[in-house]
Amino acid sequence: MGWPGRMTLSLLLVLVPMYLHGASLQKAGSAGQRKPFFERLRRLEEQFRSFQEVTLTQLKGIANNYNMSYDIDAQLQSLAEESQAVALTVNRSQAAIQGDLAHLKAWVRKTQHRSRKMGMRLQALDLALTEKTRQWVQAGKEQKTQRDVISGLALGTQALQDALVSLTHQVHSQGARLAALEGQLQMASPGTAAPGWTPAPTPAQPVHPGPLMLLTDRQDLAPHPTESRDFTAHLLGTQKPPAPSSHWAPGGAAAVPRDPPQGSGEVCNLGPVFTFPDASPENVIFLSPSFLTALRALSFCSWVRTSSGHLGTLLSYATEENDNKVVLHGRDSLIPGSLHFVIGDPAFRELPLQLLLDGQWHHICIIWTSVQGKYWLHVDRRLVATGSHFREGYEIPPGGSLVLGQEQDSVGGGFDRSEAFVGSMSGLAIWDRALVPGEVANLAIGKELPTGAILTLANASWVGKFVQRANCTCLELCP
Repeated sequence: MGWPGRMTLSLLLVLVPMYLHGASLQKAGSAGQRKPFFERLRRLEEQFRSFQEVTLTQLKGIANNYNMSYDIDAQLQSLAEESQAVALTVNRSQAAIQGDLAHLKAWVRKTQHRSRKMGMRLQALDLALTEKTRQWVQAGKEQKTQRDVISGLALGTQALQDALVSLTHQVHSQGARLAALEGQLQMASPGTAAPGWTPAPTPAQPVHPGPLMLLTDRQDLAPHPTESRDFTAHLLGTQKPPAPSSHWAPGGAAAVPRDPPQGSGEVCNLGPVFTFPDASPENVIFLSPSFLTALRALSFCSWVRTSSGHLGTLLSYATEENDNKVVLHGRDSLIPGSLHFVIGDPAFRELPLQLLLDGQWHHICIIWTSVQGKYWLHVDRRLVATGSHFREGYEIPPGGSLVLGQEQDSVGGGFDRSEAFVGSMSGLAIWDRALVPGEVANLAIGKELPTGAILTLANASWVGKFVQRANCTCLELCP
């Protein structure tokens, strides 16, 4: 109720009693006999007063409630401000929690990537142990074969010596019989000697000569060296031993003569040389554009010189689907100098590149085709490793990020010092087909670049600030 309404009600309550009182006074003089009416009026006045008191009490309660409503509004305003403060705090907490969740997701992805790498290392360890066990078994078999051959040769030599001793006895026996016949001839024709015959003394008790004695005193009876080898082979029932010009290892196994390694020689006009001086995460080269179409074959060739005890990452191709679509890295290999050739993580092959750890320039070509999953590794014009059924029928998707010198844990980033390449590269080129051996040989001696290269170092769109670029006339002149 508003303020004018309360004033009107209060005035009415004052005027009504006064009016009633005046009316009672006027009627008192003229109608004294009408006392019951006034008695009723008095009771009515008392009831009205009681009603007035109740009404005032109610009005006071209403006024108190109105004051309380003001207090409630203030409390509601305070509660609204507190709720806004709580909402602001909740929003800040949500932002902090979202940041923590983003960091946690990144850490989980990093942990998953590390776990995949650990799985690859365990797989490589298993393969290495299996290969080492196979080599040990093969070496044991070869040693047993060598021992059997040596034993056979010893038996053959002993048989040959026994045969020569028997032959010597037979010669001495024939000499004795010849001497006896000469004596009989001389007795039959005393004083004359058979023409062409020379008297010989009576043979003494024959002596059993040894092998050395046979070879020195009776060289006229020793067979020709070629006949000796044929005779030994006939006795042993085996092939002839190797010719004297062959090279033999101390254990008896033939050592295949190796050509000297093909170094850089005078390989010139390869373009710029990029040097990665240390393992900084900023030492990286981006090649752009990367693969514009899907690849069902790939050839990667480059001159490489390392400056550390491991190869590091030569190339990394990452997409949104997989950050290890194509990777050439040696950091996680258990064997120093070996390199993991990854196509579509986690599938990989381990390639032997120990020759690259000598700090010299070497030419490498890694070739793959999805047809039967065949792959080849050429080092300095030599075919070092080959295989098949590696990502057979696979297709490398286009549109990813291609970098040199670092491995990507995410598209265009996620670099790590432990996976860096430290050394130099030159003459790098990539083809979307499998090069033939003649093309690889021409590249390794600095001849013409095969046609159809889709990427070279001329496609370097961004070079890390610590990567050094030099223009050397020939590789051997590069510092």
